[in-house]
Amino acid sequence: MHFSITELLLIAFIVLILFGTKKLRNIGGDLGSALRDFKKALHEEPKPTPPSSQATNLEKPADAEKLADAQFHAEPQDKRTDTSQDK
Repeated sequence: MHFSITELLLIAFIVLILFGTKKLRNIGGDLGSALRDFKKALHEEPKPTPPSSQATNLEKPADAEKLADAQFHAEPQDKRTDTSQDK
């Protein structure tokens, strides 16, 4: 599938009409900064975490598991019986 230069110009003209120059400039700037940040992140080495924060990271899944377990076994609010409403 090959596009000629006239087809590409026609597509670019339609996109320009649909989005406008200001929106296209913003999109181009956002894409440029995203690519720049991505390339920067590729060349940076990961920062080591201090030992004290590693211990808290190990405890977090257990806390999350306890919370999920408590939510699973909790009685739904709409099925709870309230004696003050019955009288």
